[in-house]
Amino acid sequence: MIKQLYQLSPETVDFPDPELALDEPDGLLAIGGDLSVERIKNAYNTGVFPWFSDYEPIMWWSPSVRGVIELNEFHVSRSLKKHLKRFPVRVTINHAFPHVINACREQRIDAEGTWITEQMMHAYIEAHHQGLAHSLEIWHEDELVAGLYGIMQNGIFCGESMFHQVSNGSKLAMWALVNWLNKHQAHFIDCQLENPYLITLGAKVIPRREFLTRLKLAHSYVPKKDMWQPQELINIYD
Repeated sequence: MIKQLYQLSPETVDFPDPELALDEPDGLLAIGGDLSVERIKNAYNTGVFPWFSDYEPIMWWSPSVRGVIELNEFHVSRSLKKHLKRFPVRVTINHAFPHVINACREQRIDAEGTWITEQMMHAYIEAHHQGLAHSLEIWHEDELVAGLYGIMQNGIFCGESMFHQVSNGSKLAMWALVNWLNKHQAHFIDCQLENPYLITLGAKVIPRREFLTRLKLAHSYVPKKDMWQPQELINIYD
């Protein structure tokens, strides 16, 4: 296959075959287009995700290896269980999506900016309004102390980012998410890129071709209508 960097057309939300992504930089498939909800939906459905910084064009990626968390391989340490007993929390879903994505953005801003740009943030908030993007929130004494957000399609939760303001907050959010997805017979969590922190939670990498195959097989998944209704998740850690 001839690999080249594709320029997306404003007239369609289609993407090239993800297998045509560049080897260097690894996974870069296309630039341009927009962040409309329809394009974002089609991107994740194809195995592609946007990732770019301020002052860069919109860039779309499908890396050669994909970070994933199998729901039955998520690692819950004894210390995390003990921490939960000492630090009780309340878990909700879709109660504070704009607050969660903004907190993720604030936690990742550095001298070079952040990939959660204003443009990206507004696009995912709109995706949330249209039922595509979801958040999970961790509360302690009515204070939002941690959370995560991502895209859910076909039984695969594509995690975008998380934040924490207390020790182990992100781990508690991931643990709750895994249990919620398990309850609804979802498939796995797409972490997109691996990192040492996610590896400690049980993440692994699989080849792009395997990921795309599993993505296609997952298309028959039908979630319950109330899965992402705003609600408090009672006994989610049991």
